[in-house]
Amino acid sequence: MVIGVFDSGSGGLTVLEALIAAMPDRDFLYFGDHARAPYGTRSAEDVYRSTLTAVDFLLDQGCRLIVIACNTAAAVALRRLQQTWLSARAPGARVLGVHVPLVEAITGTRWRDGAAVGPMRERPRRLAVFATPRTVASRAFTTEIALRAPTIRVIEIACPGLADAIEANANDETLDRLVRGFADRLRDHPDVRDGIDAAALACTHYPFAESAFRRALPPGTDLLLQPRLVAAALADYLARNPDLDSPGTGRLRLLTSGDPARLDGLLERLPASLRQFERVALASPA
Repeated sequence: MVIGVFDSGSGGLTVLEALIAAMPDRDFLYFGDHARAPYGTRSAEDVYRSTLTAVDFLLDQGCRLIVIACNTAAAVALRRLQQTWLSARAPGARVLGVHVPLVEAITGTRWRDGAAVGPMRERPRRLAVFATPRTVASRAFTTEIALRAPTIRVIEIACPGLADAIEANANDETLDRLVRGFADRLRDHPDVRDGIDAAALACTHYPFAESAFRRALPPGTDLLLQPRLVAAALADYLARNPDLDSPGTGRLRLLTSGDPARLDGLLERLPASLRQFERVALASPA
C-alpha cells in the first residue's frame, strides 16, 4: 500500500522525513501543491477546493491512506471532506489530519475515545499555538483542545508571511526577525502576563524555523513540533487498523504542482532522498 502525504508546499516534508524514519519499509507518495501555495492566507472555500483536488489526485494514484500534512488544509477542509465527499468517492479510504496528533499530545487524550495518550508529563495551563492566519481564523485548535481539556488556556498567534519566507528559503536573520515579532505579540497578550507553559508550532513549515522559535521564546518553554508526533500516531493507527497496512519496499515518489527547480534552496536542508521532485498537472474533481 502506498501512503499519500499532502501539503500546500514543502512543509509536509518535515512530516514525511519522520514518517520514513519511523516506517522505512512503507511506500510513500508525497504531493506538494507549490503552484497554489500559500494556503494560509486564502479563503476557506479556496482551501477546501484545493485540498479536495489534491486528495482526489492521490486517490487516483492508488493511495488508500492519505495524511494531510498541512494544518491549514486539515483545520479548514478535513471534516467537511470526510463527511460530504470521501465515502462516495473512495469507500474504505482514509484521510487523516496532521493536527490530530498535536491536539492529542497537548490534551493527553486520544481524539476519538478520550483514552489517555501523549508524551507530555502534565497538561499545560497556558499554551501558545503559532499557526497561519487561516488556521487561526478556523479556531480549530482552540475548539478541539477545549473539548478535551477545557482548563487549558489557548492563545493562538497568527504568523503571516512565515511559511512563505521558509518556502523561499529565507536566511536565519529574516526568520529570527519574523519570529521575534510573533513572540512579542504573544508577550503583549493579556492572558500571558504570567508566561506560558508550552508552545505548539502548528504549521509543518515551522520546524524549519525551530531554532528561531527557541531563541525568541522564554527559556524552558516546552516546544511541541508535529513531525515525530505524527509519525508515532500513524504507526499506532496502522497497528490498530491492520486492514489498511501492507508493508512495501521503502519506495518514495515526490510530486509537485510547481516548478521543481524553484525548490532547490529549501530542499538543501533535507536529505538528498527528499529532493528529487517531478512536476504534475492536476485537474479539479468533477
